[in-house]
Amino acid sequence: MNELIIELTDINPREFFGLQNSNIQLLKKHFPKLKIVARGSKMQVYGDEDMLEEFDKRMNMLIEHFVKYNHIDENVIERVLTSESKEDYETSANSGETLVHGVGGKLIKAQTANQRKLVESCNKNDMVFAIGPAGTGKTYTGVALAVRALKEKQVRRIILTRPAVEAGENLGFLPGDLKEKLDPYMQPLYDALRDMIPNEKLESLIEKGVIQIAPMAFMRGRTLDNAFVILDEAQNTTHAQMKMFLTRMGKNAKFVITGDPGQIDLPRRITSGLKEALLVLKNIQGIGMIYLDDKDVIRHRLVKKVIAAYKDIENRNG
Repeated sequence: MNELIIELTDINPREFFGLQNSNIQLLKKHFPKLKIVARGSKMQVYGDEDMLEEFDKRMNMLIEHFVKYNHIDENVIERVLTSESKEDYETSANSGETLVHGVGGKLIKAQTANQRKLVESCNKNDMVFAIGPAGTGKTYTGVALAVRALKEKQVRRIILTRPAVEAGENLGFLPGDLKEKLDPYMQPLYDALRDMIPNEKLESLIEKGVIQIAPMAFMRGRTLDNAFVILDEAQNTTHAQMKMFLTRMGKNAKFVITGDPGQIDLPRRITSGLKEALLVLKNIQGIGMIYLDDKDVIRHRLVKKVIAAYKDIENRNG
């Protein structure tokens, strides 16, 4: 039996190995044919030579990631162990930078390879589509980019919008003023902003119209210039709504369109404006399209398993 010894230098082994060696347990699951023993700052691994070679390669990738970001967790380990190459989970150095210093000094940065690709794409393009399932951080990363652009005075305002599908034309029958009616539906956007801007400051920016959160119907007839505009839940736009929204783009504007084509709430026989736009615009220079997947899920570890379970049943039923 062959032996491989890996020594952790300049790395806190407790942080790298995880609470009660939880990260080591993950490695054992992925490499069931190897015997892995962790003591102090040293790992001793026994097994077949080819398998040890693969393990050594993956460990070097993990160590490199840890040195760069001072952190690894279950999601990082899984991405590193299942990626075909380094490019699949790492992108260029500047895309891993802190996007925003959030409330309480929280450092907000892209945490996965595809989130970093989204940051890069926004740096290069004025219009970017971010496509992927719930929990992949597409909206959150988009909001962070918008807040950064506002703080750095690249834009004068942030506009966040969603197609109010569930409410539809029945908004008028709900009690309260418009803000109260729309707030529950817009809540995910508020939640992201509250992580990044202190509450009083956020309220002041909303009051002054520097940050605007409104349903899509309010976009009609406007030219959106000097603005960072995010259309969230874009899978629920119709052809007419998507065309209307995309043609609102004015000078010095950034548009980020996020959505999950697997979660369409439109009535049957109505084509999703997002699905159509992805086909119609795919070859236009200056428009970026980034696809996130369940490897980018950064919510509770069970969310990833829920997505996989539903994907499995949908594939069988399809």
